[in-house]
Amino acid sequence: MTHLGEYLEKKAISKAAVSNRTGISRSRISELANNPATHLKAKELYLIALAIDVEPHEMLKEVFKEVTLLK
Repeated sequence: MTHLGEYLEKKAISKAAVSNRTGISRSRISELANNPATHLKAKELYLIALAIDVEPHEMLKEVFKEVTLLK
């Protein structure tokens, strides 16, 4: 499971509902939630955040929490 999948699960959000509200196919949502090799596009993240009524930056921090600057 990806960080996006964990985030949606933690928020108890149905992938089918996200698909219906965003226009992103159910198979794409499922791939984004389950396949770590799949790359989440900025537009997809923004649409999903709008659909689940969270601030995009909040979701961005959670989904990409392992991304940091070099020291």
